[in-house]
Amino acid sequence: MTAQLEHANVTVSDPDATAKWMCDLFGWHVRWTGGSREVGYSVHVGTDSRYLALYVPKDGGLKARQDNYTTPGGLNHIAVVVDDIQTMRTRVNETGFTAGEHYDYEPGQRFYFHDHDGIEYEVVQYD
Repeated sequence: MTAQLEHANVTVSDPDATAKWMCDLFGWHVRWTGGSREVGYSVHVGTDSRYLALYVPKDGGLKARQDNYTTPGGLNHIAVVVDDIQTMRTRVNETGFTAGEHYDYEPGQRFYFHDHDGIEYEVVQYD
């Protein structure tokens, strides 16, 4: 039996705002919203079979984070696969984020951007 990734849970400053830009940009939908861990609030956004759980603590008690790439357990980036990377690059910029670092190498192309919480996203198109 092979396991499949169903979801990941990330802390964000505003789950509703993050879910909105994800729905607009990636064509996802909100699957569920409600109370969660330690009286926090979560929004599940994605497809019918895979999603991200966007979480904020009850009191917004967010703390500054370290560089994730040097922190054990840190989230380095979240990757999405698209059919047309150039169109998505344009849409990322139109959303108000900055599409940066573009790489072309086997097995495809990719670029990265950061959202308003500083979370890094990788956009990939396989050849």
